[in-house]
Amino acid sequence: MKAYFAGGCFWCVTPIYMVYGVDKVVCGYSGGKEKNPSYKDVKKQKTGHRETIELEYDPANVSYEELLEIFFANVDPFDPEGQFIDKGHSYTLAIYFTSEEERTLAEARIKRLEAESGREVCVALEPFSAFYPAEEEHQDYYLKHPAEFERELIESGRKPG
Repeated sequence: MKAYFAGGCFWCVTPIYMVYGVDKVVCGYSGGKEKNPSYKDVKKQKTGHRETIELEYDPANVSYEELLEIFFANVDPFDPEGQFIDKGHSYTLAIYFTSEEERTLAEARIKRLEAESGREVCVALEPFSAFYPAEEEHQDYYLKHPAEFERELIESGRKPG
């Protein structure tokens, strides 16, 4: 199965899911109208897309509910402007649902978080329409550039320095 989450910088969220039994994570773009957008244009906020990850997973190993929990544990769901130091629409949060069941589960998780926190959750819940894989240099960035990736995590505020 596949699931789609926009969690801010796609480099930063990719390795999180690999730890939790996801078979494959692909960095890319969703939510905009332009076909095959480039990283440069998405980053410059020109296309309406968000940096998104496509997760391939086996529900026997990890459930959609667990993927939602991982998502919310690794983002700031209350920031309407983006994530950590990355600001702008392309870094805002979204869950792109591919079925009514996914929509219902995501909606329930958002409502539960709002009830627990007393705050509005800033996560777009949108029907999946298209996913465009990012350029090869962005795939598995954490493996290809470990020192740069570590620096990105620290500088972004996702990891203490």
